[in-house]
Amino acid sequence: MAEQESEHAQPGPEGDGGAETQADAGPSLEEQLRLAEQQSQERHESWLRAKAETENLRKRAQADIASAHKYAVENLAEALLPVRDSLEAALAIENVTLESLKSGIELTLRQLNAVFEKANLREINPVREKFDPHRHQAMTAVPDAGEPNRVVQVMQKGYLLHERLIRPALVTVSKAMDA
Repeated sequence: MAEQESEHAQPGPEGDGGAETQADAGPSLEEQLRLAEQQSQERHESWLRAKAETENLRKRAQADIASAHKYAVENLAEALLPVRDSLEAALAIENVTLESLKSGIELTLRQLNAVFEKANLREINPVREKFDPHRHQAMTAVPDAGEPNRVVQVMQKGYLLHERLIRPALVTVSKAMDA
């Protein structure tokens, strides 16, 4: 029995030094749990901030898109104002001659063509071209000695905005002559 007591009394790896070994091994379970909860809280707060930032960014993008739609034609409108001014000035002239009227209309048309060019609005004037149902609207067909299915007359020009058809050209198309 004395031997057993002396074994217990001697410090060893499992004796009084065991508490020191546990402290040297790292933080206690309570400390680990507290650290994990703190990290979890920090990550949750970070996630909430990121979520709020994303929501704000989405709302800002929607507002920008709505504004872009609302004011998309602003540049075109600004470019058209001088054309309108020219037309109003022509109407305000008291003693107008045919020559001055024609000259004013030609100047105004040049202004309008410049606006169209700047906006990338191009006309479709397909005389003698092959009929294209994607860009032309046939109003009538007439017998013609030339190749059939060609545009022989343009009643109203069509227009493209960039490559999108805004208005098809209204045309008369040739058909084969009856034998």
